[in-house]
Amino acid sequence: MRVKARSWYRVALATKAGPVQMVLASGEHMGQAIAEAVKQLPESWAIAVDVATAEEIPLGESVGKGHVVRLGDAQAPLDQFKFPPGVLPAVQGGVTGMQVGWIERADPRLFVVEAQVEADQLVDLYLGLVERLPAADNLEVRILDHFESAATTDVWLTSRVNARKIIRFLDDHDVELFGNGHLELGVYVRAHKATLRLTQHKTVVWVGEERALASELAQWLTELKVPRVAELPTVEAGAHHHFRTASGRDRKKLSDELYKQRLRKVDTLKRSDA
Repeated sequence: MRVKARSWYRVALATKAGPVQMVLASGEHMGQAIAEAVKQLPESWAIAVDVATAEEIPLGESVGKGHVVRLGDAQAPLDQFKFPPGVLPAVQGGVTGMQVGWIERADPRLFVVEAQVEADQLVDLYLGLVERLPAADNLEVRILDHFESAATTDVWLTSRVNARKIIRFLDDHDVELFGNGHLELGVYVRAHKATLRLTQHKTVVWVGEERALASELAQWLTELKVPRVAELPTVEAGAHHHFRTASGRDRKKLSDELYKQRLRKVDTLKRSDA
């Protein structure tokens, strides 16, 4: 049997008590290495990650010395926000000041609201908003160009459905779809010329051509325990990395699953610099 190559990553782990711990962890992909690191430190969560340099990779990895090496306390302060799986700041140059909240983004043509929550709230927030929409017509899944460096974005779309079917599909595939930082989801609301997005940076964004549902959206976010804030830094503002969960499918298998679930690939977009 062919053994898959493992790569090494530097992972920062936060705990409820004590300083942030740095570890080196290996995996067949970044998400697997992060999962290995978290398992080694009970009640911890990952708050930053970087690809390890050649000098950091421990000797003896090929003769079975294990896949996690503890490095000790972090030398610089790091934001301890509980990031949803799929994206993390870089250890060096990552964003700080992250918080739960929502904000209306300035846009000359569109009504844009962006919300951010921690890991345990994300699925409930997105599905809770879909559930409250007066109508929902299609679900779009975008497999982005940086997933396995494919250089193209594949756009998959359901047939005309309703909110109940969209919620059921997303609930059945929540770990796969919400935990992959190489995907974006979109629920179309044709009656209001709007889309409810789950971005690759794990924020929830409402984009409309008009301000319809503005007051309702504010009320729904309050009901879902997301406060309005004056500023909302997101992981996109600093150096960061995207990954899939340890159990997440690779690009081909995910595409096969979407096809099996009767989504259609309606477009393939080439990256402008590819």
